[in-house]
Amino acid sequence: MKLHNFNSGPSILPQAVLTQAAEAIINYNQTGLSLLEIGHRTNWFQEILQDAKDSVKQLMELDDAYEVLFLHGGATTQFMQVPMNLLDTKATAAYCDNGVWGNKAFKEAKLFGNVQVVADSSDRQYRYINKGFPIPEDATYLHFTSNNTVEGTQWHTYPDTHVPLVADMSSDIFSRPTDFKKCALIYAGAQKNMGAAGVNLVVIKKEILGKINRPIPTIMNYQKHIEAGSLMNTPPVFAVYVSMLTLRWIIEQGGLAEMGRRNKTKSELLYNTIDALPLFDAPVAKEDRSQMNAVFFLNDPALEEPFLALCKQEGMIGVKGYRTVGGVRVSMYNALPMESVQAFCDLMHAFAQKHA
Repeated sequence: MKLHNFNSGPSILPQAVLTQAAEAIINYNQTGLSLLEIGHRTNWFQEILQDAKDSVKQLMELDDAYEVLFLHGGATTQFMQVPMNLLDTKATAAYCDNGVWGNKAFKEAKLFGNVQVVADSSDRQYRYINKGFPIPEDATYLHFTSNNTVEGTQWHTYPDTHVPLVADMSSDIFSRPTDFKKCALIYAGAQKNMGAAGVNLVVIKKEILGKINRPIPTIMNYQKHIEAGSLMNTPPVFAVYVSMLTLRWIIEQGGLAEMGRRNKTKSELLYNTIDALPLFDAPVAKEDRSQMNAVFFLNDPALEEPFLALCKQEGMIGVKGYRTVGGVRVSMYNALPMESVQAFCDLMHAFAQKHA
């Protein structure tokens, strides 16, 4: 039976990447050494790291005003590292609370300075994205989460702002053409569209750093990581390598324009299927629906368990909704083939016909 991997993260990777990564674990580049054994300061790894950084800049179309870092800790660490580096004790930062991860981010930021939530969609269970909200003139930065994996919403147009924009792009980075230059800082855990779990991408416009008075622990200081070239401590070598392979794969496939085309086609097929079948309901505002994570429910709650059981029986992996939300969640990251979405839609039609 063919499996269809809809996991929300860690998630599906391109087969070509898995094959190369597996070979490298046994014998990296015919060196006779496993990738897991090579030193992080050797030329072998330096080439991997530089290739990954160059690929990020190529895909984002960024110049030398920006620095690319590959760090430990995942995106959650950035909830504290961003304000630690950018928010002075008496300053104010603006935050968008549009879901679980944005909510966690602003709560962490409150430990370092004043935080003003300028956009809050919790009044409707985070099922829409706020628009046209005011931003304080004196805000140090505006933080938002570009795609909400739990609730199934996505910013299709980034907020217009006069202050530096900070984006958590963990779940939709490199999924579509985007003007990344609108952002002063971008961070993203790798395990959705960019590689294996264990490494976090941070892209920083260097001019925003060095403006606070607070002492910053060395390992948390972006400037120190830039000076050390992401090698302040031993990096997650394997995770960086898989990210490099995945970034190469995106470029080889046609870059962000092609990723965007594929992801739009996949998500439209799924949402059109949901909307056409009265058995299912996607409560997220249509204009804010995520291309990465479709969240929906069965109108008859008694049918949810049988539907999820059928999904498991038919090899549909990872479609149970987030524990605090419930329902069904179908994640459609870059590496997910169209045939998997089609197979899921066929299953929905069959289930709906049986239970009509």
